[in-house]
Amino acid sequence: MQSYTIGQAARLLGVSPDTARRWADAGRVATHRDESGRRVIDGGSLAAFSAGIAQGDDDEDASYTSARNAFPGIVTGIKLGDIAAQVTIQAGPHRLVSLLTREAVEELGLEVGMQATARVKSTSVHIDRT
Repeated sequence: MQSYTIGQAARLLGVSPDTARRWADAGRVATHRDESGRRVIDGGSLAAFSAGIAQGDDDEDASYTSARNAFPGIVTGIKLGDIAAQVTIQAGPHRLVSLLTREAVEELGLEVGMQATARVKSTSVHIDRT
């Protein structure tokens, strides 16, 4: 089975190497030393840990929804029309744009700079206020 260095694992998880190291030090993901003495994570362990993070296993404040593809980020733009609105969220390296009603933006109280989660299901992007 393939093994990943802390740096490779961090890139795959979308976090800094320091964060991946802290997780390993805390025992959240198992590591071992390779023949070069580098700390590595088995692919199976990394896959299970990654899936747990994606499901929000450690997020007590998680909301419940049927839309599984969640991109937590920050609102970087809102364009309001008379009826429709466009909301842009930067989620790590991902820029997501959602077209929704002006009323929905107002009900959610969305503002540039606030945290929000874009949820993608099929061809729709849903916005949850965080």
